[in-house]
Amino acid sequence: MKKKGHGFHAGGNGTKKNLQFVGVNGGYETTSSEDTSCEDSSSEGNSDCETERKYESVAHRQVRAADDRDCASPGIPQCTRHEAAPGKEVKGSKKYKPSEDFLNGCQLLRKHLSEIRTTGDKHLRHVFNSVCQEWFRVSSRKSSSPEIVAVYLREFQAIDPQLLKKIVNLADGNGNTALHYSVSHSNFLIVKLLLDTGVCDVDHQNKAGYTAVMITPLASAETDEDMEVVLKLLKFGNVNIRASQGGQTALMLGVSHDREDMVKALLSCEADINLKDDNGASALMVACQQGNAEIVKLLLAHPECDATLTDKLYVALYHPPHCAV
Repeated sequence: MKKKGHGFHAGGNGTKKNLQFVGVNGGYETTSSEDTSCEDSSSEGNSDCETERKYESVAHRQVRAADDRDCASPGIPQCTRHEAAPGKEVKGSKKYKPSEDFLNGCQLLRKHLSEIRTTGDKHLRHVFNSVCQEWFRVSSRKSSSPEIVAVYLREFQAIDPQLLKKIVNLADGNGNTALHYSVSHSNFLIVKLLLDTGVCDVDHQNKAGYTAVMITPLASAETDEDMEVVLKLLKFGNVNIRASQGGQTALMLGVSHDREDMVKALLSCEADINLKDDNGASALMVACQQGNAEIVKLLLAHPECDATLTDKLYVALYHPPHCAV
């Protein structure tokens, strides 16, 4: 597996950061927390996490993480880098087969898929909450194992393809799915597994309007294999969706975080270079404000790039000395 030299390390200090979604509005911040909560589950308490870096436009968020007791997953090993896929046996994975209670719960849900969200049956809702929590514990932690995720996906598929679709696209209280979390933790083997199910909703927006595609530029694609998964995700999804908070696009996020590799990937997947955020700023304007001459050159070289755009203050694009091309 060939290491890439352009893996992103926020802050430039060599420490890999991961994107964690927090807040009632589905905003996000960079954090080392591995906690996640299910939309329909109850949390007995809140745990604080240290904010390492926040994206400037997502403001006034209320940080809300699930209690460690709800999110801990004893016995699940650290994520490994071995390929696994639904339907393919992985050595040693049998011992991680879901419990009989969990599988029985899935069998029950299969019979009531159309009413899961609206049912007043307390037992059915309890079963649904339990399955939801288990799925997020298995799939959405930084330490999640692709081998174990593959086992669960295979079990869901065997029970009912519609159940697989339902569980893969489950969203937590902030609207984030397993795909959001896997991308944010740079767990690209799990991202690949989810995409390979063929039922993953890659354009699902969380409460802040962010899709997994949109936050991909903030992940760390450290190998050629990781970048292949990134390109697959970008091709599957809509790269031009704008966030409901601030109106940023994936391309703008890539530019604002100096991710030249991700900017190239997005442009190759037909990202609209001239879209503007809520302040009227384009990706090129952001690049100039960042002072990243290499990305400015890259954007200007694109045949569709419009350097005459102005923002809402009617300020035309400028080239400060440190951004001269």
